Amino acid sequence: MEVDSYRTLENPTPEILYKDRKSKFFGYAFPISAETEVKPIVEALRKKFPTANHVCYAWQLGTHQVTYRANDDGEPNNSAGMPIYGQILSFEVTNVLVAIVRIFGGTKLGVGGLIQAYRTAAHMALENATIIEKVVKQHFQLNFDYPQMDVVMRTIKQRNLEIVSQKMEMDCTLVIAVRKKDADNVLGTFQHLHQINVKKLD
Repeated sequence: MEVDSYRTLENPTPEILYKDRKSKFFGYAFPISAETEVKPIVEALRKKFPTANHVCYAWQLGTHQVTYRANDDGEPNNSAGMPIYGQILSFEVTNVLVAIVRIFGGTKLGVGGLIQAYRTAAHMALENATIIEKVVKQHFQLNFDYPQMDVVMRTIKQRNLEIVSQKMEMDCTLVIAVRKKDADNVLGTFQHLHQINVKKLD
């Protein structure tokens, strides 16, 4: 059966602080819905911590076609971004950005120490998060003439469907959201109604 729900964060998490040999690691996790949201968040953290040596992060988006990125921001290769990304995977969340700000304390931690520190800070940030389950929705656009309004609205009510937008004139346009696993079934229902044009969006 197709999975049509996913786990993500309800809100950005409060700042956490992890210390290792005087280096400070400030950890944050944010819900995101597009890659374009990443850069402004990372830049805001750089402004907040002008003395930070590194702002390392990882993000993941999507449910069926997953995209992700891990960024070491000048730390040794795979010592920061991938350990952070590993925590995103282990918490089984998506549409999320985890960023760790490091202020160097004067003692080198070595690659093993860095991996441990970034992993721990990311774990603490996600542990602080309120994780919620969201349903993947499919959107449909319905086009019909005014006389069909009654049957369309009755069907929407019976099926308990969500109306996203509506334009009601002589020719009407409705956009509805349907839980992904019910999408084909709902599509079939509207296709069987006369004089109603239905098309998938997204």
